[in-house]
Amino acid sequence: MQAFLANYIDTLGMGGLFGGLIIEALGFPFPGGVMIMFLGFLINQGRLNFYTVFLLAVVGFNIGAAAAFFAGRYMGDSVVHRYGKYLRINTAKWEKARSWIKQSAAMFIIIGRFVPMVSNLTPYMAGASGLKLSRFLLYNVIFTVIWVSFNISIGMLFGQQWPVIAGYLEDQVPLGALVLLLVYVAIKVLIKRFHTQRSEKI
Repeated sequence: MQAFLANYIDTLGMGGLFGGLIIEALGFPFPGGVMIMFLGFLINQGRLNFYTVFLLAVVGFNIGAAAAFFAGRYMGDSVVHRYGKYLRINTAKWEKARSWIKQSAAMFIIIGRFVPMVSNLTPYMAGASGLKLSRFLLYNVIFTVIWVSFNISIGMLFGQQWPVIAGYLEDQVPLGALVLLLVYVAIKVLIKRFHTQRSEKI
């Protein structure tokens, strides 16, 4: 992977970062997080500028996310039927994501973005749900700043060991985010049931 990323960046430069994160934000397979870690490693070596990498990554990812949001807004559920196989989503995952976003758009977008499969669905579902673009972009920018900062930091702090850390985090971070998201949804459901039962008694 490191050899591929090195060749990719050598060939395309920062345009490769920008374009790659647009592709990832659209939900198509691309090792965006790992690439940012690698660029963090290059920043630590003094070969790249931190602010350039950070800005291009945040802007590129949000441009792709906004495009996916509008696709979801204007195409609705037909996104799954037409492009589901390319985005690695199906009707069951789409409906599960719909129930989560109804519970909390902020939690779904900020935390759900760390969960594989849910991440692919997020911008399309947000658009299809009728969520305001301004709210979506706010939550998505918050996620992106956290995600980019975290991945750059891994590359900068761990140097040559970043691939080892990346392999570990690839399993642990999505699992932790999924657990957090499920716990949050469960609490919301329990609170709703509690209030419903209480109102029925009254």
